[in-house]
Formats: sequence, structure tokens, C-alpha cells
Amino acid sequence: MKIIHTADLHLGQILYQNYGREDEHNYFFQQLQEWCQQYSPDALVVSGDIFDIQHPVISVKRMFNDFFVRLHRSVPAMRIVIVAGNHDSAMRLHADNSIWGMGDVVLVGMPPVSNSHELPDGWQNDYIVRLPQGYIIAMPYYFGSRSQAVQSILDFVANENTDNKPVVLLGHLAVNGMDISGLGMDVGRLQVLNTDELGKGYDYMALGHIHRPQTLGFNDEFQPVSTYPSGIIRYSGSALHVSCDEKFPHSVSLVTIDHHGGPVTVERLRIQQLRHFFELPAEGVAQSVEEIFSSIMEFAETKQSGYFRLKINYDVELPPDLNQQIYSLIEPYNNEVRYNPKAIYFNAPEQLSHTDDNALGLAVIQQMTDPMDFIRQTIDQYPGLDIDMLAEAFKEVEDFLRTQSNQ
Repeated sequence: MKIIHTADLHLGQILYQNYGREDEHNYFFQQLQEWCQQYSPDALVVSGDIFDIQHPVISVKRMFNDFFVRLHRSVPAMRIVIVAGNHDSAMRLHADNSIWGMGDVVLVGMPPVSNSHELPDGWQNDYIVRLPQGYIIAMPYYFGSRSQAVQSILDFVANENTDNKPVVLLGHLAVNGMDISGLGMDVGRLQVLNTDELGKGYDYMALGHIHRPQTLGFNDEFQPVSTYPSGIIRYSGSALHVSCDEKFPHSVSLVTIDHHGGPVTVERLRIQQLRHFFELPAEGVAQSVEEIFSSIMEFAETKQSGYFRLKINYDVELPPDLNQQIYSLIEPYNNEVRYNPKAIYFNAPEQLSHTDDNALGLAVIQQMTDPMDFIRQTIDQYPGLDIDMLAEAFKEVEDFLRTQSNQ
């Protein structure tokens, strides 16, 4: 069986409250479609976080629909299997499953309940995609442990799999042993599962949630091709660099498995990014406002495209309208030169370092205009939270207030 594994598309992401990324996603989609046409995989699996927010605008939904319809038409023999991530609305994604099924696309949004032993016989079929070449088990994001449910599905497949076909298990979760560098948070903010909670009986676990491409237990990410024993766990990584902290290459995984229990070969298909992230000045740290402006102008004139943030000495006296001056400076570049207003400060007094970290977190929160954004950023701290119900409640309040203001 041959699959292409990707995850964490984050369609509709708005960076720094300012910059849409539709052209960057289209640039990625062009590459993904070319790879699907070139390698003709049996399936494309997408391991969650299709959207950046749970209620994407119509144009973002249209982008999702247009791309996957076009992809299905260009490679009709390839199955497409998509599961919900923590950024997605599980119920909304799952509601479209029957419609997409007419085009041979599988959408799975809702995970099995934790007390799955009480479900009717055969419930496991809702999470199993059967291909002539093997099995794909589609498990969306879930809170708490679902080890009993996952193992029940794996056992169900094992009893049926008399031809020893490969077994791929999709998921969207954080696993002990992962490398979270570039994620912008510590492990304490994630719900992390042990590998023994993920079940036994899969050849390849195709994960999303962590943006750095990696195979757990192996330090070979810069090898173009690697072969592993059966039972590996891999994060494909995100489609785009979703922040300036993600300074590692991003890739899509081309996975080949000959038979159940056999070796797993992973080829890393390097994703070319339409825009890159930079820190200015390129060398050293800005010691004055004049150096800040000159480094920005040099970057704009030479690169003419990309995101940048500043490295500033803590002692530099900054004008109160610094950000506005910078936005005015880059305005002639037609939104190609993009500014991240969260600067990196150097040489701060030691007693202020902890305060500065908190201030940075506060600055991020202060930029949020939607209360749901904060809840999504910290959702792993609230096991059992029904975020769809909460979002609907916020929407009802918003609609009521809008109606009142119009009267």
C-alpha cells in the first residue's frame, strides 16, 4: 500500500491579525496535487486541523471544497481520508461525510465514545476505510483516553485481515517522545498520551497536531528516504510554516508498506514555501530605531517578500507609534513584506525576564478579537469541553447584541 500523509493545513489562518494566506495555501495545494498525480498513491490521508478556526468564512470553505474536488477529479483512483483536529468543528466536518462520500472522500469528525463497549455491534465500521491494498483507520481528535475504543477497532481489523494487508491508523494528538520545538508552547499545555494508549496492530500511525515532521524514536529527519520496522508513529508536519518559530523544513510523507508487519518506507517530499520568515537585522541585534528602519528597508528591497520580526536591544528607546511607522514603511510593497509586531528583546535585566514572558503572553491575548480564539489556544487545558456548543452560545450572544444595536 502507498499513501501520502499530510496534516495541519490550517486553512483560513490570519497571521498577526493582518495577513491572509490563501495564496500560500494554493501554492502548497499545487505541489500536493502534482505529487498525487506523480506517485498515484492508493490514498491521501490528512490528519486533522483542516481549518484554523472552527467556523471558517465562506471563502475558506470554498477553497477546501474546490481543492479536494479538483484533486479527486485529477486522481480519481486515490481515496482521500480526512479526520478532524482540535482546530476543526468535529460536528460540522462530520455532517458533510455522506455528501463527500459520493466522491469517494471520507470525512470523520466525531470520535467514538469512551464507553464504546456499550455501542451496537459493528460500530467499528464507521472508522474503517477498506482499500484493495490495505486498511485505514480514521480516528479524529479526542479528549482523554480512547485506548479501549482504538484497540477494539484494531482488533476488528485484525480479525478481518486474513490477507495480511497493511494497516494505517490516523490520529491527531500529542504523544510522549515528540519534538515540539517551534510550537511556541511547553508540553504542560498539551494533553499528551503514552504510546501504550494508542493500541497495537498498526503498521504506520499517521499523526497530526505537532507541526515539526518527525518519526518518534528516530533522529533521521534530514534523510530523504528512511525504512523503519512495522509499528512506527510519524507526524507529517504542517503544510505551511504557521509561525516564525518554525525554522525547520516542512514536508509531506510518501509512505510505502508491502504487507502487514513488514518494513515501512518513508520518503520526505519537501514543501516549497511561497513566503519565508526572517528576523531583522540579519546579523546581530538592533541598537537604535534608525537601525530598525534601515534593516527593514534593506530586507524589503532585497527580498521583496516574506514575514519579518525584529531583534531589539532592551535599552533602545522606542517611539510609541513604532508599529504604525513600520506599517507605513512597508505599505508600498503590496502586502508582500509582512510584519510580525512581537519583537524579540535582548539583554533585558534578569529580574524582568519572567515578567517579559508574561507580557508577551498578555500581548498575544490583547490582540485577540474573538473570545473563542483564546479558548482554542488553551483547549487542551479543558478536558471534556464541548467547544461546538460554546461557540454556538457565543454566536447567539453576538447575534443578539448585533440585533439590539441595529434597533
